[in-house]
Amino acid sequence: MKKYTFPILTIFLSLVILISCKETKNNVVQSNKTSALKAGYEIEPVNIQNVKLTDSFWLPIIKRVQEITIAYGIQKCNEEGRFENFLIAGKQKTGTVRGEMPFDDTDVYKIIEGASNTLISAPNPKLDRVLDSLIAIVKIGQEKDGYLTTWRTINPAKPPAPWVPVIEGKRWESLQISHECYNSGHLIEAAVVHYEATGKRNFLDIAIKNADLLVKTFGDKPGQVKGVPGHQIVETGLIKLYQITGKEDYLKLAKYFLDNRGNPNNHKLYGEYAQDHIPVVQQNEVVGHAVRAVYMYAGMTDIAAMTKDKGYTDAVNNLWSNMVNKKMYITGGIGSRHDGEAFGANYELPNLTAYNETCAAIGDVYWNHRLHNLTGKSQYFDVIERTMYNGLISGVSLDGKEFFYPNALESDGVFKSNRGSCTRQAWFDCSCCPTNLIRFIPSIPGLIYSKSKDALYVNLYASNNAAFTLGKTDLQISQQTGYPWNGKVNISVNPKKESRFTIKLRVPGWARNEVLPGDLYSYKKASSQKATININGETLTIQPEDGYFTITRNWKKGDKINLNFPMEVQEVETNAKVETNKNKVSLEYGPIVYAVEEIDNKTNFDKIDVTAGDTFKVKKEPNLLQGVNVIENSKFKAIPYYSWSNRGVGKMKVWLDYKEK
Repeated sequence: MKKYTFPILTIFLSLVILISCKETKNNVVQSNKTSALKAGYEIEPVNIQNVKLTDSFWLPIIKRVQEITIAYGIQKCNEEGRFENFLIAGKQKTGTVRGEMPFDDTDVYKIIEGASNTLISAPNPKLDRVLDSLIAIVKIGQEKDGYLTTWRTINPAKPPAPWVPVIEGKRWESLQISHECYNSGHLIEAAVVHYEATGKRNFLDIAIKNADLLVKTFGDKPGQVKGVPGHQIVETGLIKLYQITGKEDYLKLAKYFLDNRGNPNNHKLYGEYAQDHIPVVQQNEVVGHAVRAVYMYAGMTDIAAMTKDKGYTDAVNNLWSNMVNKKMYITGGIGSRHDGEAFGANYELPNLTAYNETCAAIGDVYWNHRLHNLTGKSQYFDVIERTMYNGLISGVSLDGKEFFYPNALESDGVFKSNRGSCTRQAWFDCSCCPTNLIRFIPSIPGLIYSKSKDALYVNLYASNNAAFTLGKTDLQISQQTGYPWNGKVNISVNPKKESRFTIKLRVPGWARNEVLPGDLYSYKKASSQKATININGETLTIQPEDGYFTITRNWKKGDKINLNFPMEVQEVETNAKVETNKNKVSLEYGPIVYAVEEIDNKTNFDKIDVTAGDTFKVKKEPNLLQGVNVIENSKFKAIPYYSWSNRGVGKMKVWLDYKEK
């Protein structure tokens, strides 16, 4: 990161830095992290600290978040009173709660997590000191027994949101909506990442103290509180804390929260909105609030991996199948309804009013990554890739300072789809999406490779240099590619000594004539071009198996793999059960979904269509939207969907009318 000049509570900063320096001195410890294999997953990701990105597509996006969006998020948290709430809760300052949401604390945690992922990628002493300062502010707001939800500490009778009920002003009295456990979940997740990045315990100890309170508080023993969180995420946080501490109480509590969803003997049920209508192992349709759902499914997948519980395994498989076959947008977005930020009915996929919350896209990547770690199946990375290149990065502007909360697939320039705006906004009263982008995007290099005991999975294609151990082999591997703008990938394999192992190279679904797993979308005409692979100049005649080119051999220094995934403009059509897309097509080129925007098609926007037999030209425009490939024909010009609405308010559509000749 370049520099930090933001005004973080100027009056308190000197004090805070002194506090943080005292707290973190001599506090570096060796990580006790349990490996993913030991934790139940057959496959583990290669850590971002081992992958140095050089990619012309992803590196600028990540740097923008690291150098602009993190600093911007800290500035907005300061302006909105996020830090001040911790100081008021800790009686370092007087005042009333600032902000409008009971989960405003989590914006601070997510920024710390994103910045910690940045530290894992590369040391940065200035950023490290900023984080120590922020963590010291958080510590001030924690109660002696570990409780940490600032609004309730400040004034339990007056929550910041009027929709949080107050009965007696006690903790946990409104679990369905208070977000107390949600706050804990993001706290723990961020603290684990910070610990892994720095080895310091200053934030981890805050999280452990909070988690120990949860363990003491919740359960079926006399005196304990029965109930489950309204908004899930504490489950995955507790599991991550279990992984680094080995304390089984955290794993047991995570499973308790999941086991008791849909259990009327445990609490008054919250209903489908919070996936609390029936027990989780009986759920087979994705319903309700989409972010809550995918966070819960991620936790369920962790439990499936660690306990080998068939009920959990079957449930996540059924839920995933329902989502990709009936409830996913072409961009990878999920959650069709503004009402409840929720999944709709099967095949309910409106475009103008699509919700597709950015947080839901991020949560879906987290879930699919776990499913891949559990099974090794390429289909989960087909979902991840589609989501990341389209409906996820659309959530942040090209300058890193404006955001989509919902991500519509059509705009008429009038309907204010983005929480009161027709375009991206600089911030929201509910700022979960901007800070979720901050926490997620710096972690992207950790998605590229995975490994088992004797196999390396190459899941995503992006230029990078990586070094890690595979079994007993010290391995260096590098990629050079222009992906996603072209499908040529050159990979160098350099084991320290000649070794026999397997490399599995994902053949993207789009390169196998598969839009998404299942039958929700299909290409109007299958491509006749095939993915090819050669090693050291020799072409291999192998076919993809389960979505991978799988090669087992004795690898030696200097081995070269050349992949080619031929790209052409493809017309996508939707299952006929999706009423909104009948007689329409969308356009793709490689993994990128395209949209037509009014600014490029001012004279004919409302008449744009695709006619059978139309031909398309792909052209690189290095000075447009920070450099993109556009699709052109005689009737229109299309841009990558993720880049729309960076040039003012106007009309846009992904799905175009289709006409036979």
